[in-house]
Amino acid sequence: MNKQQVTNTLGGILLVLQASSAMAGAIPEMDCMIEPHLVVDVNSSVVGKIDTIAVEKSDLVEKGQTLVELESDVERATVDLADARVKMDAELRTHKTSYAFAKRKLSRFDELFRDEVVPLHKKDEVETEANLAALQIRQANENQRLAELEYERAVVLLEQRTVRSPITGVVVDRYKAPGEFAQDEPILRLAQLDPLNVEVIVPASFFGQIQTGMIANVIPEAPKDGNYSATVTIVDRVVDASSGTFGVRLALPNPDYKLPGGLKCSVSFQTEGAGMQTRSKPSSKLAAQR
Repeated sequence: MNKQQVTNTLGGILLVLQASSAMAGAIPEMDCMIEPHLVVDVNSSVVGKIDTIAVEKSDLVEKGQTLVELESDVERATVDLADARVKMDAELRTHKTSYAFAKRKLSRFDELFRDEVVPLHKKDEVETEANLAALQIRQANENQRLAELEYERAVVLLEQRTVRSPITGVVVDRYKAPGEFAQDEPILRLAQLDPLNVEVIVPASFFGQIQTGMIANVIPEAPKDGNYSATVTIVDRVVDASSGTFGVRLALPNPDYKLPGGLKCSVSFQTEGAGMQTRSKPSSKLAAQR
């Protein structure tokens, strides 16, 4: 038997063993990568000069926390002006007083008209004055409502000058400084590290054996160590034809931020009746495919 025949024979044996292992439900340990759950580039929805940036690189942030404030003197003045207009009620009170007087006057003229003391056109004039006074009250109420809407709009425009964190996580990078203009470029980059994503590239022979909700044991590479429990959240439904693999994602709880994103790892899937799979030496296949 020549060298080529030996190689072919060994390859065939390896394929048979892999197929047998897959049929038996034994999923071997595989390489994986620990990544942030989300990476978000934060910028401003409006153009303006940056006044303050409240965080630095590596700072922990909470969702809704103020990160950046743009210069907003004009917007604050607009809010104050709109607020003053909302509180101005002299016009409404004046029209209400006029309407009350017009109603009293109309009541007197109705009695005089019934007694035939005043002609019809005089009564009509007073009645028209009362109707106009009622319309003026309605107009004053509408103006008041418009003032309230202008105030709400001014508050929204002012709020747009403040950039808040969309996630709870950590500041990965800071791209700008106070005094620079916020335009289309990101100001900060944030990463959500709880939970972490564990990305695994799995050979197609194991398709169907890994299901969402399955528990797995994740072992980070140095400098971190230890065993961490993760849950399968996504299993690709399409196999990559060129590599003969499909992707699997697991969620790894990380409430104390003990693990950083970007670590290589190995993962062992826990299957029914098989328990936790025996560890073997991790390969570099995942790194090469990435």
